[in-house]
Amino acid sequence: MTHDTQALESEIKDLIISALALEDLAPADIDAAQPLFVKGLGLDSIDALELGLALQRRYGVSVSADSEETRGYFASVQALAAFVGSQRTR
Repeated sequence: MTHDTQALESEIKDLIISALALEDLAPADIDAAQPLFVKGLGLDSIDALELGLALQRRYGVSVSADSEETRGYFASVQALAAFVGSQRTR
């Protein structure tokens, strides 16, 4: 894992905590490989919308609301970081 990837994962953890008002969590509490929805962090569809908007504001990436591809991007912090990183290089 490159330093850029680690930095991006850390930024995304911070973004999740601030966008979803999860003040009881620290970035270190979020395992980058754990699922974000249902199991793992336990986020729901409203959280997904909020997080999608936050990602769009912060990184300028847009995701379609209800596609299988989007669900893959939101699988974990690692998946989000890979998606954001791939969008940045375009």
